[in-house]
Amino acid sequence: MAAPMEVALVTGADQLQQKIICPGLVTCLTASPNGLYILAGIAESIYLWEVSSGNLLAILNRHYQDLTCLCFTDDSSHFLSGGKDCLVLVWNLYSTLQVEHSQIPEPRHVWSRHSLPITDLCCGFGGPLARAATASLDQTVKLWEISSGELLLSVLFDVGIMAVTLDLSEYHMFCGGMDGSIFQVDLCAWPRARGSAATQALLVSHRCPSVHRNQVTCLSVSTDGSLLLSGSHDETVRLWDIQSKQCLRTVNHKGPVTNAFIALAPANMFNPDSKPAVPLPKFSKHLHGTESSEDQGAEGVTLRLGLHQPGAGESYLEKAERLYSQMCSTREKNLMGDQEQLKIQVTELEDEVSTLRKINKNLFDFSARIITKTAK
Repeated sequence: MAAPMEVALVTGADQLQQKIICPGLVTCLTASPNGLYILAGIAESIYLWEVSSGNLLAILNRHYQDLTCLCFTDDSSHFLSGGKDCLVLVWNLYSTLQVEHSQIPEPRHVWSRHSLPITDLCCGFGGPLARAATASLDQTVKLWEISSGELLLSVLFDVGIMAVTLDLSEYHMFCGGMDGSIFQVDLCAWPRARGSAATQALLVSHRCPSVHRNQVTCLSVSTDGSLLLSGSHDETVRLWDIQSKQCLRTVNHKGPVTNAFIALAPANMFNPDSKPAVPLPKFSKHLHGTESSEDQGAEGVTLRLGLHQPGAGESYLEKAERLYSQMCSTREKNLMGDQEQLKIQVTELEDEVSTLRKINKNLFDFSARIITKTAK
């Protein structure tokens, strides 16, 4: 599903904060869970930006046709890309960033077991040890192990699959079909042994009742695993109770729904005065160091990729850790209040207690001297 050539980033108050003009149609877009990076699929290339500086860090060209989907692992250490070339590539983020300019970044795994374009990707929890689900128009959904790259399970359906997601416990997998159906796959019911049983395609008959009038484009499960959100080209978003399979709510739109998901509400979501801690900079259109000579004198931040040399300044990994620490500290202030003000109050109270202790000691010494003198 193609998007405009520009990406608009908005704040909580629906105020346009930054507009990114891209070199082509954006077919897929995602942000890392730690908030440091943004990935965009433009034609057959993957563009990677750093949010804090706006620098374009990498352009990855390993797909042969247009990108269709991107997703990060929960720890932001890896990301997956799927395209119309039927390939799913697994990338190590930091290995990709540390590659020298003269070298071409290589994916960690290349999964080529699908026979038609990839439509959706989903990663479970566990970082590089997580499992990933891939959906395709070839009517299959495959479950993979990211660490080894092995295929764990292949599930065959009677329709093309457009969306896939896992619940938090990864007991169930939900798949949305082109005909509006939603399938619930019990992952604990299949043989756990690897080998021939794991690579066989298994026909699923656990079809939920027809829930949409057109293809299902997105699925999302709540944190407690009790609710399922589905979006469709029939211009509706529906909220389902997974246990009873009943529709709890229907939200109508004026056009096809292309994306919808359930997210935890930020602490300051309902605060009308809340503002972003750090405004987004202008995102660059070119890789750093490839601009024309006319722009060499312009102000900018020099980003050193590759191995860190002593005395060469801050390495990229150190910079990423520092930015992540700053982001965590900002989040803690939003959740727990102003820590600096709290420290000042604690210091004042400690000083007051110390003064009271001195007064109490002086009173005790004075009383002791009077009692001792009277006794004599």
